[in-house]
Amino acid sequence: MDWRTQLKADPADWLLASQNPSIRYFTYKDVLDVDPGNPVLAKESELIASTGYVPALLEAMDEAEYHKTYSRYYVYKYKGLVWSLLTLAELGANRSPAIEGIAEYLFEHAQERTDGGFAMHSCKAGGGRNTEVIPCLTGNMVYALTKFGYQDDPRLKKAVSYLVHFLVLNDGEEVEPQVPPYNRYEECWGKHTCHMAVVKTLKAFAALDPSLWDVDLKTTLDKTVEFVLIHHIYKRSHNLNRNTKPGWLNFGFPLMYQTDVLEILDILTSLGVKDERMEEAIAVVKANQQDNGRWRVENTYGSDRLLIPIGTKGEESEWVTLRALRVLKRYYQS
Repeated sequence: MDWRTQLKADPADWLLASQNPSIRYFTYKDVLDVDPGNPVLAKESELIASTGYVPALLEAMDEAEYHKTYSRYYVYKYKGLVWSLLTLAELGANRSPAIEGIAEYLFEHAQERTDGGFAMHSCKAGGGRNTEVIPCLTGNMVYALTKFGYQDDPRLKKAVSYLVHFLVLNDGEEVEPQVPPYNRYEECWGKHTCHMAVVKTLKAFAALDPSLWDVDLKTTLDKTVEFVLIHHIYKRSHNLNRNTKPGWLNFGFPLMYQTDVLEILDILTSLGVKDERMEEAIAVVKANQQDNGRWRVENTYGSDRLLIPIGTKGEESEWVTLRALRVLKRYYQS
């Protein structure tokens, strides 16, 4: 099947005319299937580093005043190091000395040293505070650091192990026994596992090269995918007539620790998942396309508060359009 028959109009040319090299790069790579060795991809990748948002963000992060905020790497929403690094990864930034410096700071001050998860605050002895490790943050950090080439770093492998061995997939039942980390943060570890923890863990696993998936990771990944599917992406598993969170039907980019239907579908389809329980979510994506083929951004809660904001609520969004095209292409392409 030609997946483009699912579109009201094809916005690929609009994306290729973007002033944003990240948009052009991912359109060539993910939508138009330009060969990885094609010089056009190398050119756009180089421009990501030298033109537009990525160098502007790195320049802002290099200011002395910004350095004073390093210790608030997580709670400084959404300007802190965690959120800035995550944004750089989403935009396809290339690893550089500046990004390596940020990564090293977060490994040193945010990663809890015993089990490897990432915490909201540092502790005086060094590393992340063990009582403040949260799974969605850990998933986001594994995703971002993987994108920057740290997948073979023992510290990142430790964070991956944290997700593999500590993530629970409660769907209305309490974890027993109530021992650390399950004895705190009801919103993370309570009777119903936080959907953001599930999605960001899945995002982290999807970013890793499949050659790095061992048996335990693959088992956890499969269970995580099934957890998302029994909820039909955005519904309540025990009552599929009710939505989990209506806000997930409003698409945005980037989403920080939040998620939406489109991001979840992007992750699932990147893993090659095609399942009838995705159909309702796919229908939401198709319904939101305008007659000119573009999608609007409807959620800017995170992007409005970035160090350099991205997008304006209600406007046609290159990022949302790109993600929607990528999802529909993977789902419908034969």
